[in-house]
Amino acid sequence: MRYLALLLVLTLTACTGKPALNDPKLSDRQLNLEEFFDADVVAYGQFQDIFGTVRRRFEVEISSTWDGQTLTLMEDFLYEDGATEQRVWSLLKTGADTWQGTAPGVEGVATGEERGDTFNWRYTIDLPIVSAQGETETLKVTFDDWMWLLSEDRLLNIAYMKRFGVDIGQVVITFEK
Repeated sequence: MRYLALLLVLTLTACTGKPALNDPKLSDRQLNLEEFFDADVVAYGQFQDIFGTVRRRFEVEISSTWDGQTLTLMEDFLYEDGATEQRVWSLLKTGADTWQGTAPGVEGVATGEERGDTFNWRYTIDLPIVSAQGETETLKVTFDDWMWLLSEDRLLNIAYMKRFGVDIGQVVITFEK
């Protein structure tokens, strides 16, 4: 019976719809990461598991620099439970609408593409997780990150997370200038 339930959950999560870069655009806005992050940005987000249970909330203060080729994002996370984390991304613009990036914990190179008001960013990372016992461990997860420019000063981000190829949850974030 347990195996049947697990198979059902895996089947349902495999059917979850995800965005695509060729989806119809709902606006004529053009997202350019280097322009959006040209000022200090604050973000608010939460992680929820595949069952919809919200597991963690956070706020992120982001400062950035752009040198004409590399966008550096310094992200300072403050979790609702008081924990903190810093992640520094180095994003290299590789084409008119393409990016590659690195950050501590990221496996290899993250890749991304802008199209209209949309940005898709994919990477695998060793994500710090606090266990039920309060100990920090890392969990290797794959992110399929989608961002949409909602207005000149607001960006919506939904990141679909997988482990061993199976959906484990999503992160929803709103970035504001």
